[in-house]
Amino acid sequence: MQVEIKIDSSCTEPKIIIHTASITEEVNALMQRLSENVPPILTGSRDGKMEVLEPDSLFRIYAASGKVFAVTNKGEYLLRLRLYEVEERLNPSRFVRISNSEIIHIKKVKNFDLSFSGTIYVELTNGTTTYVSRRYVSKIKKILGM
Repeated sequence: MQVEIKIDSSCTEPKIIIHTASITEEVNALMQRLSENVPPILTGSRDGKMEVLEPDSLFRIYAASGKVFAVTNKGEYLLRLRLYEVEERLNPSRFVRISNSEIIHIKKVKNFDLSFSGTIYVELTNGTTTYVSRRYVSKIKKILGM
């Protein structure tokens, strides 16, 4: 994708024009991101206090027992959002869903072990281990360039 910015002092507000041969999945995703009004802020509660969670401090976000939790380097936080809502707020180049109940920060992965049949074993830099479900294996392999 090519990106071009033109500076025009007579312009009163920013205007975005997308030139494309056809509407692709990439174009749809771009249009959705540009039209979002959802603030990319995540807040979580721990010990009765709400805290703003920096995306770079997140290791994983997972759902368990009908609740959504975020694991950071400071500990585990309870979120008031559904997992899909959290996923919409996170940068897709840094966060990837690995199962119906879990999202990981791709930059916080220590290693992937593909020796298990049908699934991928994931070790995060904080020592947490998890698995990529079979449904998401092809997506992870594509991200890894396999």
